[in-house]
Amino acid sequence: MNARSVRRPATERVSECADPRLLRCVRQLALAGLALVLVWPAARGSNAWLGWLPMWLVGMPLSAWWALLRFPLPRLSWLRLVRRTGGQARRRTATSVRGRRSRAAAA
Repeated sequence: MNARSVRRPATERVSECADPRLLRCVRQLALAGLALVLVWPAARGSNAWLGWLPMWLVGMPLSAWWALLRFPLPRLSWLRLVRRTGGQARRRTATSVRGRRSRAAAA
C-alpha cells in the first residue's frame, strides 16, 4: 500500500492543519466565557452595543473552535441502532376510509 492511501483519523489531520497554540487559546476563551455565563448573572443579559452577551461569550468562541477544526460533523453510527426493523407503512385503501365515514355519519 502507498503511504498516501492510508486514511488517518480526523484528529490526526486536524493537528497538522491548525496551530495548537491558537486551538488552546480559543478553547480557553470558550471555557472562560461558559464559566462567566454560568457564574455571573449579568453575563446572561444583553448590551446595547454588543447585543446578546452569551452569543459573544460562548457561541462565537465555540464557532471559532469548530472552524479551526475544519467543521467536522459528528459520526451518527448510533442511528443504525435506532432504526426500525419492521416493514414500510402501507397506504389505506379508499374503501376502508369510506366505511369509516359512513359509520360515523350513522352514529
